[in-house]
Amino acid sequence: MSAPKVAYFCMEFGLESDFKIYSGGLGILAGDILKAAKDINAPMVGVGILWRAGLTDQYIDKNGFPYDSYYDYRYDFLKDTGVTVEVKIKDDTVKLKVWKCDILGNVPLYLLDPFLPDNPHSLICGNLYGWFDEERIAQEIILGIGGYKALKALGEKVDIYHFNDSHPLFCATEIIKDYMTAQNMSFSEARAAARKNIVFTTHTPVPAGNEVHGHKVLDYMDAYNGLTKEQMTDIGGDPFGMTVAGLRTAKIANSVAELHCNTANKMWTDVKDAAVITNVTNGVHNKTWQSSQIKEAYLSNGDLYSIHQILKQKMIDEIYKRNGVKLLLDVPTIGFAKRAAPYKRGDLIFRDKAIIEPLLKEKKLQIIFAGKSHPNDYTGKNIIKNLFDMAKRYPESVVFLQNYDMHIGAMMTRGCDIWLNNPIRPLEACGTSGMKAAMNGVLNFAVLDGWWPEGCVHGVNGWQIGDGYEGAGCDEHDSKALYKCLTQEVLPTYQDKIKWAGMMRESIAMSDVKFSAQRMVKEYYEKIYSY
Repeated sequence: MSAPKVAYFCMEFGLESDFKIYSGGLGILAGDILKAAKDINAPMVGVGILWRAGLTDQYIDKNGFPYDSYYDYRYDFLKDTGVTVEVKIKDDTVKLKVWKCDILGNVPLYLLDPFLPDNPHSLICGNLYGWFDEERIAQEIILGIGGYKALKALGEKVDIYHFNDSHPLFCATEIIKDYMTAQNMSFSEARAAARKNIVFTTHTPVPAGNEVHGHKVLDYMDAYNGLTKEQMTDIGGDPFGMTVAGLRTAKIANSVAELHCNTANKMWTDVKDAAVITNVTNGVHNKTWQSSQIKEAYLSNGDLYSIHQILKQKMIDEIYKRNGVKLLLDVPTIGFAKRAAPYKRGDLIFRDKAIIEPLLKEKKLQIIFAGKSHPNDYTGKNIIKNLFDMAKRYPESVVFLQNYDMHIGAMMTRGCDIWLNNPIRPLEACGTSGMKAAMNGVLNFAVLDGWWPEGCVHGVNGWQIGDGYEGAGCDEHDSKALYKCLTQEVLPTYQDKIKWAGMMRESIAMSDVKFSAQRMVKEYYEKIYSY
């Protein structure tokens, strides 16, 4: 029996650093999946949106506060499919041009674009994720309903529609409507029929990452798509929960790490008629994220540490060009590159100045930060400001790299010595940056959250921070554990280069296959698409 043809829907795709249709981890995961599918000749296409300005180009002003700029990007490598489809938004018919991208080592990715002459709402896909509720809903109509129509118009024979997070959810309403009109089914019959062809990946356990919309605005935006309020409530509740609707329209759902599976099942236990949530742990695309020099040294049993030092020096040189700060090659260097969110606790390492300040001032430790926030997220922007302030306070030992993108992420996950991840457990769904670091022999130093409980062998391939504690006082608990492990284990080990190189090799051995995107895609076909 041949493998099913999958249409992989996602709001963002990170295929190449300068192709600005991604925001962060969700999109980079989606890009890695399309690349891994290409590598193993899996029958898959991607469906997304052609964002004109991406999320934002984000820099720091003279007062140390992030500001946003929006460049109207053009991509001459995209192919015109000649297909145009239509969706309804606020009683207007909006045309969507369909572009194709298939030259970045990926299976075909179809991108919907409303930026056409005399088109109503032609600028609705200017900014990834939009600024307000109505704009977000319009974008999700374009992705879900427009994406389904595009696949039909292109003649793609799809067996499985995979919704990566809840943004493509309105695709399900179009499939249901299609069954009701084309095959004269009742709503309940059509919903049951559609469900056989839909799978859903749930992500963040943080409430803000799980969208909820009022029915009044859904109706106003034409998101009902011909269904009634009663039928939409049956799918997503009142108010309408996008994740709830994903769970109720899919035949099976999956989490993105084993711990996240436990968290997600607890989080959504009260949702009636929900799909079973099983697990497929995320992976990353080796060819994209693993240095070819590191890979070669690993396979040939070569000198990993010397190769790493070359990559580290390359990173140091680029940081000097960007920031004017000359970091030292032989000082242990921590990397922390994340979306700016409170639960990720980017400043946890600075909580006890009596411990951290001497390490920084005496050149015993260096820290490199990078990150972005959504333009409307002023909490996230204040987190960035705090990190930037720390770089000013310790100008020779702490660096903040502006306008975080895939290029910076690759540079840091190859050039740093230690990869820090200290979220509030269990709020990190996965955290794939640590996998990228691990594949390059950059040693993870992390709270037991996301993927790390599945990979960590403490003191062998990295270090765990704390004991998996959850609950009140976690900041104090985890910061004490962080400082203890850092000062008593991590930094002393760095002085033993033979042991450090051995841990690098163990880190690569742990991650090279187990946390690869190819393993992940194969598991999707075996466990999810064939369910």
